[in-house]
Amino acid sequence: MTEARPDPRRLTISDPQVMRALAHPARIAIMEYLSTREGGGTATECAEIVGLSPSATSYHLRALARFGLVEQAPSRGDARERVWRTFSQSWMVEAGQDAGPDARAAEQALVEAHAVRDAERTRDWLRRAAGEPPEWYDVALFSDSLLLLTAEELAELNETVIALFEPYRQRNRLSDPPAGARAVAAQYKVVPL
Repeated sequence: MTEARPDPRRLTISDPQVMRALAHPARIAIMEYLSTREGGGTATECAEIVGLSPSATSYHLRALARFGLVEQAPSRGDARERVWRTFSQSWMVEAGQDAGPDARAAEQALVEAHAVRDAERTRDWLRRAAGEPPEWYDVALFSDSLLLLTAEELAELNETVIALFEPYRQRNRLSDPPAGARAVAAQYKVVPL
């Protein structure tokens, strides 16, 4: 579950305890939100994203901090609110080829938590698609292709797709987004059959 050439700012998570701590829907959403915010975010801001109370969200932020995934950021002004930020704008999970059963199980739990989230995003789109403006409805895409590749070709394909995504990543566009831009979830998965 590696990418061809990881971004130097990318955090690689290989510790099973960290993977298990992250394999929670609220924590995944918090990490995603904070990784797109230059100055970080508060528990109250994160709570709006994850649909929990600020105190429950604060609990998840402290858990993420214990595992070195987030840290307190400089205050925004009066120092009364606690601001959190991620250590890295992006991260990847890699138990490693020689990982033991504990690491493999933790990696699987985290990947499955992401798969559930991806599926829910797709179901959410399908529920509301008919009410979307035509310009958005017409460009939503579901594609499933069977490819015949060598391992080297797959590595090259991964590198190319990741490079295509990079200029459009939310964190790279927040300071000056184009008119009419909105967040779009793009899932890219390739698995040998």
